[in-house]
Amino acid sequence: MFATFDQAKRYMDENEIMMVDFKFADLYGRWHHLSVPASQFNEELMENGIGFDGSSVGLKSVKAGDMVLVPDLTTAMRDPYWEAPTISFICITLEADTHAIFTNDPRNIAIRAEEYLRSTGIADESRWGPEFEFYVFDSVSYEDGVNRSSYRIDCREADWNSAEGGHGHYIPRHGGYHAIPPKDQLFNLRTEMCLRLESMGVPVKYHHHEVGGPGQSEIETPMMGLVQAGDATMIIKYVTKMAAHAQGQTVTFMPKPLYGEAGSGMHFHQHLFKGGKNVFYDPKGYGCMSKTALSYIGGLLMHGPALLALTNPSTNSFSRLVPGYEAPVNAFFSLGNRSAAVRIPKYANQPDTARMEFRPPDATCNVYMALAAQLLAGLDGIQKQVDPTELGFGPIDDNVFNWSAEKLATIKALPSSLNEALIALEEDHDFLLAGDVFSKDMLLRWVDYKRTQEYYPVRNRPHPYEMKLYFDV
Repeated sequence: MFATFDQAKRYMDENEIMMVDFKFADLYGRWHHLSVPASQFNEELMENGIGFDGSSVGLKSVKAGDMVLVPDLTTAMRDPYWEAPTISFICITLEADTHAIFTNDPRNIAIRAEEYLRSTGIADESRWGPEFEFYVFDSVSYEDGVNRSSYRIDCREADWNSAEGGHGHYIPRHGGYHAIPPKDQLFNLRTEMCLRLESMGVPVKYHHHEVGGPGQSEIETPMMGLVQAGDATMIIKYVTKMAAHAQGQTVTFMPKPLYGEAGSGMHFHQHLFKGGKNVFYDPKGYGCMSKTALSYIGGLLMHGPALLALTNPSTNSFSRLVPGYEAPVNAFFSLGNRSAAVRIPKYANQPDTARMEFRPPDATCNVYMALAAQLLAGLDGIQKQVDPTELGFGPIDDNVFNWSAEKLATIKALPSSLNEALIALEEDHDFLLAGDVFSKDMLLRWVDYKRTQEYYPVRNRPHPYEMKLYFDV
């Protein structure tokens, strides 16, 4: 929005801005913020930044946690959810003592990934189109104790409410795809979300009801640059949650909040450009994909098990990645097949649109790191001239869920648990170190946290369904 501090200050004065909000992502993908009165937004702040404790958000150790935030002026946006007129910035994080760029900040990792792409000479820009699937519920409660464990979710659209009486226009299980009002009771809420997003500088392609009957929705944006896509993702998660909260509802991007219903993924459409030309396009190639594109796909699938530790980094991720729900559980590519890990959209067959889509990821990822990791995996495939067909990754255009078990076993499977993905990342991470985009120390810290603070605590807890299965043994 702004190129200089003077532009930002002039806008704030002319629009009587009262507060300035600074937003930044922690290591695990959640946004944090701090706010200052507009009177404190000055050149000194731009030069020295504002201090915060990086150890509290997973970015640094306790013994050396001091860091500073400096606003990225190009990310300025009016925050519509503040009562006082407020302008918001996404921040760059720096070392407190030297003011050097902090290496392990997720957004800085994404910036370095784009710099590395340009240094390879393969392309000078990557363009991304994440898909945002989420559930809107009317209430949620959960409890975790030594002797009690439960959760309860409700949604006004759900067919489980039909027995209570009412309007009769409920959405059946798996019946929500492009549902129309009055069954779709969320269209006004999604419209408000989209209007808010556009007012904040995030373009919207469309919105619609998704497959999940009890409140699943989707918003898509046009293709955009890597860091821009990361910023847009954080803004979309913020706006959808705030818009629902204002209506007494709640939004979750959790991959599998409901047993037996469609899960929520975050598929990443992606392609590379050089000098304004799409290097993925070849009208004679499979799905209009060039050899460069196929090698990029090969890199994604070759490193797929390790990638999932960053693109699907929750125990709940693997409740979604099960057969039968259009979930990509096998490492192959295909033209239009939604059960493939890599899908080439049939409608994207023009010089400027030809692209591929990596379907396993979900929104529990740190989006900046997930974007960077996918790009590095694809670039590694190009540099090594990987042939995905020679590696057994397809193309496969059949419905693999109709295959026999013996035939299905010929396809390489993706990890079926968070720990499997973490093991794969431990064994395969050199591609992430290219260009110093990721650091080995940060990756090891990521693996340790995910294993000790998430995987083992979930694995070690009795599940309510286990009581039903085993209590009377």
